[in-house]
Amino acid sequence: MQNIYNSLTRKKGSFRPINPPEVRMYVCGLTVYDYMHLGHARMLVVFDMVARWLRVSGYKLTYVRNITDIDDKIIRRAGEKGEPVETLTSRFIAAMHEDEAALHVLPPEVEPRATQSIAAIVRMVETLMKRDYAYQGANGDVYYAVNRFRDYGRLSGKKPEELRAGARVEVDEAKRDPLDFVLWKTAKPGEPSWPSPWGPGRPGWHIECSAMSTAALGNHFDIHGGGMDLQFPHHENEIAQSEAASGEPFVNLWMHNGFVNIDDEKMSKSLGNFFTVREVLKQYQPEVVRYFILNSHYRSPLNYSGQSLEQARAGLGRLYIALRNIPAAIAPKNTEYRVRFTQAMDDDFNTPVAISVLFDLAREINTLRNSKPEEAAALATLLKELGGILGILQDNPNDHLQWATGSLSGHLIQSQSGVGHLAVAGALSEADIDVLIEKRNVARREKNWKEADRLRMELDVAGIIIEDSANGTTWRRS
Repeated sequence: MQNIYNSLTRKKGSFRPINPPEVRMYVCGLTVYDYMHLGHARMLVVFDMVARWLRVSGYKLTYVRNITDIDDKIIRRAGEKGEPVETLTSRFIAAMHEDEAALHVLPPEVEPRATQSIAAIVRMVETLMKRDYAYQGANGDVYYAVNRFRDYGRLSGKKPEELRAGARVEVDEAKRDPLDFVLWKTAKPGEPSWPSPWGPGRPGWHIECSAMSTAALGNHFDIHGGGMDLQFPHHENEIAQSEAASGEPFVNLWMHNGFVNIDDEKMSKSLGNFFTVREVLKQYQPEVVRYFILNSHYRSPLNYSGQSLEQARAGLGRLYIALRNIPAAIAPKNTEYRVRFTQAMDDDFNTPVAISVLFDLAREINTLRNSKPEEAAALATLLKELGGILGILQDNPNDHLQWATGSLSGHLIQSQSGVGHLAVAGALSEADIDVLIEKRNVARREKNWKEADRLRMELDVAGIIIEDSANGTTWRRS
């Protein structure tokens, strides 16, 4: 049984679906006015990993992830570009799907768009008006009355009275309370709009997700996810809207992935310190980026740097080395590796520990490659299977390593032996190779497997194939 951290209770607990084996999960998707950056990519990869593991665990998952295709930023960007909103959003939705596919992010079962959900949004606002949880201001906008919802703040831990004390309200503000938020915006000249009982307008951001999630999954469902920055006010407002409209609990389990940082500062478009996925993929293979994301726990901060991506490339390369030139076989069903991998994933999706199991598996494959090739082949199949659950190790090993070698061509690598060399085939002298192999043998004797793997990867990148046997280590140029 999975133990998952619940942002609502602030602790880990056993996951119990409402109607097992069915699981219903909603994740807040992208607002499509620009290309996806690494912060978006982390959210997509994290919840793709969650969805994959829930399915592997035997659950019948319905995964819904929305697209916000109308809001202030989209309207502003379309105006800057001098193009219709629909043209802008269609282009960036297509780009988003391309980037997702590159990162091995599987499509959700349902992908609603705000502009295609207007009827459901209007119905929910009407219900909130009838139940006296909403009102129309003097400016024509419809607002949610926060003081009517008794449990406001329970997800974020923020107290309404403290929020009010720090709020500023303009003299002509149409809201009754500084915490009230807009549900329906009156149309401004030239903006997209839809008819409603309160006049032409468009939905507020928060109501979109409440309407889309409940329309797809019902009033009460199992998991709601998104980035940590959405916890307040977006997810807090979703709870208030949804529970006020239905009179039922909204979501049992809330999951939030951590930020991506640049030099320990949150990556965001507003700060201008972001990298798009497309920029990163010009230098690194998609699986390297995915591995980089999953090699940190989903709730912890993820610090981006060139060095961290290089480490990810080297780490993934070591796993691919274990898979290279090994025939297909039947993976063993009952092994300590599978048990440990399952335990890690069931413990709040602990992908760093799961990946460490893959490295232990790769080391045994390399040890058995020559002495027990059939066992090595079976374990290699298991390695690829477990890697596939994380969405990695699905490339052809030789192709992956050749790409990595080419991308590293011309980079100076300084080994711990003090031998400086270019990591390209033919650049190492026989003396250099012998020094590196001896350093690796020392690391193996001392059971320093991390260093041994690093040295093997360094030799492989340089085009040197090494083979271990009872008689020692031999090498040849690829």
